[in-house]
Amino acid sequence: MKILITGFSGFVSRHFLRYLYDNGIDAQILGIDVIFPQFNYRELGDRIGIEFFQIDLLDRSELEKIVRKFSPEYILHLASYSSVAYSWKHPEESFINNTNIFLNLISVVKAMNVDARILSVGSSEEYGNVSESDLPLTEKQILHPNSPYAVARVSQEQLSKVFADSFHMNIVLTRSFNHIGPYQDERFAVPSFIKRILDISRTSREGVIETGDISLVRDFVDVRDVVRAYYLLLTRGTPGQVYNICSGKGIPLQAIINMVAELQGVIIRTRVNPKYVRPMDNKVVIGSALKLERELGWKPMIPIEKTLKDMCMIMAEVNSESGKNTMRRNT
Repeated sequence: MKILITGFSGFVSRHFLRYLYDNGIDAQILGIDVIFPQFNYRELGDRIGIEFFQIDLLDRSELEKIVRKFSPEYILHLASYSSVAYSWKHPEESFINNTNIFLNLISVVKAMNVDARILSVGSSEEYGNVSESDLPLTEKQILHPNSPYAVARVSQEQLSKVFADSFHMNIVLTRSFNHIGPYQDERFAVPSFIKRILDISRTSREGVIETGDISLVRDFVDVRDVVRAYYLLLTRGTPGQVYNICSGKGIPLQAIINMVAELQGVIIRTRVNPKYVRPMDNKVVIGSALKLERELGWKPMIPIEKTLKDMCMIMAEVNSESGKNTMRRNT
């Protein structure tokens, strides 16, 4: 199978490649991104063929060259500015980029008559603030996006449906809930908590971290479960349909901090810093993945405790190696 992956350099793509490798799936991968990957994708080359090209999806002529040369059978669209916080600080850039890179991609696929199945990755942020009676959220829930990032994701979803309905394009859609796991960027909440708690644990048994609103409840799902769902949807999902990918359980951010602190054997106190509080935030987000379970047999398999433990372990290893490299450069 020939798979084009946009947003190739991100941590979700990294885990998707590992899923293919570990499951012995015969695949040719062409990855594209505006930044070069910081992980060694070539180490998987003995089982799956991988090429990478550094291009901007807004550059239509370059995108056409890539698509024409590779002729993908599947397209996993991961590229985006995926931070809600970033979208509040840079609303125009976030909206224009996330909407237009997707529109450019599907327009090129349509214009070139490429027979490829596209997985359009959306977000639980599309649901917005909901009442308790709406929980758990199903795909039938009315969308009320309340951040620039969420509005862009809804726009992407609507474009997907227009192209699927009007031009019969083979597009499957997700609303992916908060996925976390090893190698996630520290700009996101959970890895940020872990990084600061690890820093404290190296020198003390207790400390303080500044946070935003940690009463927020989120449905966290391990990225390794997410990429398993992505593969199933790429290969067997129903065109034009949208699928929640979630755990079905809600956990307050405060509980995440407590769990990480316990793993590291430290006492952590928190202090709200107004600069980390967003203008508007969804208070409770808990989803239902029954549709995905019924149609494709997918269920989350990795408990949050293992996810956090693995994240702590990998981050400690990465930081340790980074420290060694710094010492080598300075000697």
